[in-house]
Amino acid sequence: AYFLPESDPLHKVTIIPRGRALGVTMQLPEEDTYNFTREYMEANVTILLAGRIAEELFLGSMTTGAADDLDRVTELARKMVCEWGMSEKMGPLTFGKKEEQIFLGREISQHRDYSEETAIKIDAEVKRIVLRGYERAKEILEENREALVRLAKALLEYETLDYEEIEKVMKGEKIRQAVATEEPPGSPVVSEETGDQETVAPLVGPEENPATA
Repeated sequence: AYFLPESDPLHKVTIIPRGRALGVTMQLPEEDTYNFTREYMEANVTILLAGRIAEELFLGSMTTGAADDLDRVTELARKMVCEWGMSEKMGPLTFGKKEEQIFLGREISQHRDYSEETAIKIDAEVKRIVLRGYERAKEILEENREALVRLAKALLEYETLDYEEIEKVMKGEKIRQAVATEEPPGSPVVSEETGDQETVAPLVGPEENPATA
């Protein structure tokens, strides 16, 4: 999402579980949008596939964690082909008509109005769009492997990062300053005025201070 400007701007990433999700990548549009370009849809396909590819690159295996992403990718690619006419091979056509059964609780069914040969072509186009996004996501992650490792380590440490922090991680910069802790009584400190080493006096109450006894 960080490397795809045609998608919605990256807002926040967290590894804190939310609902059924083990982690969430949040993107927020800069303004209300009612029409979406093909480039925007292809970018979303690429983003949704990145989690599965990261598993393959770093774990050498696959998990069920990408199940929802894969479902959304397949649905999105099929809509691009069947509803929005965004396929070069299928052309500016729609395939499959939705019918509402009003007297059956408004159940929506889809009527297949194309041949078996066309169905095979649709499946091939859906697969082509998904695989193209897969290769694009894989290329991005492989080229930025070190940045991805830094981002993973930062998330393990802080759990949630906003866009400004993510940008610093990508550039290899520190994202948060270390919090100064109070020195325990009796520990040596350096005076800012003289540069001499001093000792922190222990805190005592009036009844313990011999000067006020």
